[in-house]
Amino acid sequence: MTALMVPDYDEAIAFFRDALGFALQEDSDLGGTKRWVVMAGSHGGKLLLARAADAQQRAAIGNQTGGRVGWFLHTDNFASTHARMTAWGVEFTESPRRERYGTVAVFNDPWGNRWDLIEHRKAA
Repeated sequence: MTALMVPDYDEAIAFFRDALGFALQEDSDLGGTKRWVVMAGSHGGKLLLARAADAQQRAAIGNQTGGRVGWFLHTDNFASTHARMTAWGVEFTESPRRERYGTVAVFNDPWGNRWDLIEHRKAA
């Protein structure tokens, strides 16, 4: 599980569930304004959505990896996933491209973090 800083729990849940296809695995109230929110991917990966609590954390939202791709969303059907994400309004920063390892395209989440959407090439 990897923590991802977000400005708002509910906005982030909607994005990861509706645009990227994650499932809301847990949403527990920890008191005050804090929640334990876990989103689960279909390939086993999990995100802990952490709402920024102070100015330093808010400043890190969208740049948690210094501008590099920091997260990788795997799919078994690139064309279908890409079409669903595009229809939802996900910002792809490039057209899909074929690499020796598969099909890939970089996209940004709503806060500016960079992700790869990847369908790995199947072994012959």
